[in-house]
Amino acid sequence: MEYITNSAEQTEQLGEKLAGAVSAGIVIAYTGDLGAGKTAFTRGLARGLGIDGRVTSPTFTIVNEYEGGRLPLFHFDMYRLESSDELFDIGWEDYLARGGVCAVEWSENVDDALDDSCIRVDIRRGDGDHQRLIRISGIEL
Repeated sequence: MEYITNSAEQTEQLGEKLAGAVSAGIVIAYTGDLGAGKTAFTRGLARGLGIDGRVTSPTFTIVNEYEGGRLPLFHFDMYRLESSDELFDIGWEDYLARGGVCAVEWSENVDDALDDSCIRVDIRRGDGDHQRLIRISGIEL
């Protein structure tokens, strides 16, 4: 499905809606330009999972963990990884085994490690500063 949002708040609301449809062990693979809204979408995802607190980009930590909701959320940023081999070095399989939701920014950097069952979320800039074109595949909302 394709969606158009016109603010960060609307992008978050779409992430919140997706949270209601996900189950334990799911991987959400994000693609999109720098500053397109991947972290805003993840803030909504966290809220929809019942996670309180501030959600930030894991650019420098590679992964941020959020607990306390319906499911734990593991928010990855693969921007600095050069291959999927590095993904396994940071314990990817352990995160998958923990039964949470793995939200992966810059998933194209590790695409060969992701299977066909993941949800794909592509976020692009639209017309104007705040409009986003968001394509979600792999799940019905």
